[in-house]
Amino acid sequence: MKYTWMDEYLLAKPGVEKDYKPEWDAVRYMIRGKMFGMQGGDKVGKPIFTMKLAPMDGQLLRSTYKDIVPGYYMNKEHWNSLYLEGDVPDDVVRDMLDQSYEVLLKSLTRKVQQEIQDQR
Repeated sequence: MKYTWMDEYLLAKPGVEKDYKPEWDAVRYMIRGKMFGMQGGDKVGKPIFTMKLAPMDGQLLRSTYKDIVPGYYMNKEHWNSLYLEGDVPDDVVRDMLDQSYEVLLKSLTRKVQQEIQDQR
């Protein structure tokens, strides 16, 4: 599997929590209990990482890279799945992860955003 650095990268971000959801067989990345990313598998067990992105950004990425597809088992407009054995460059994946984190962070209350920003 490529992108073995992702877990450490995400957990280094302020406010990020990680848990394992056994019924989904997936690891979730959250801020204050709200998910912005999930690592699991598709219907045939291929490893994927699903993340929330702005709709226009997700569409552009899906049209550019064959290994980025509409979110598996998620809202196809807001969620995108990255095949972890694919060929998307690391810098693009980092940018996607950063965007996903920021999309969720901006959806939280200003008070919570400030608490998390103060952790930086």
